Amino acid sequence: MIEDSLTQLHTEMRACRRCLDAGHAIMPGAVFRGQADARIMLIGQAPGVTEVAAKRPFNAGSGKRLFQWLGQAGWDETDFRARQYMTAVTKCYPGKGKNGKGDRVPSKAEQALCRPFLEREITLVNPRLIILVGGLAIKLLYPAKLRLNEVVGTAVYFPPETLANPVNFNFQDGQLITAQTNLQSLISNHAAGRFVVPLPHPSGASLWPNKPENKKRIARAIKMLVTVQPPTDF
Repeated sequence: MIEDSLTQLHTEMRACRRCLDAGHAIMPGAVFRGQADARIMLIGQAPGVTEVAAKRPFNAGSGKRLFQWLGQAGWDETDFRARQYMTAVTKCYPGKGKNGKGDRVPSKAEQALCRPFLEREITLVNPRLIILVGGLAIKLLYPAKLRLNEVVGTAVYFPPETLANPVNFNFQDGQLITAQTNLQSLISNHAAGRFVVPLPHPSGASLWPNKPENKKRIARAIKMLVTVQPPTDF
């Protein structure tokens, strides 16, 4: 039944023309991948032009860097793509930015039009771990006032009782995890629940991940992913 519902959702997303009909300059064609039994959901910002052509999330250079990070956490790219769920805040390519460099950031109106799809994905998959990739995805949970260097290298844990509604992005309901948190003790005392770990956007156009101090933040995030990733029998 769950799989049938997810199949129906996927059909609706592929057929969606909401943003186009509202006059937003997007290239229709939802990009996502995954099954209902995925334990991990990765949420990006929006697909790029090569992702639309290939119908494959994080297909190009940004995917190469992303899977270098995930590889350090122990995930093989082929296996991750086959077994886990990959989606984005908005599902269609938003087009180039005004200056012609990089992709346009989807507007708040576009995000609102696409939000019901994301919420249904989270509800149907109900992942044990969510990985938020890039600023737009991170702002689903973390306060907008926080800078990237205050967020990457942290995580948030949601106890089971906060997930009666699986779509819980209330930061106050979670427990903030920092480098000082004893993660092993937390996991030992809480077998269920959900972890949310943010990563910076892996685009080659971003210089943020190249700075030495930010490489350390990414390394902390990867270490957290190693620790909190769901067991195969979860």
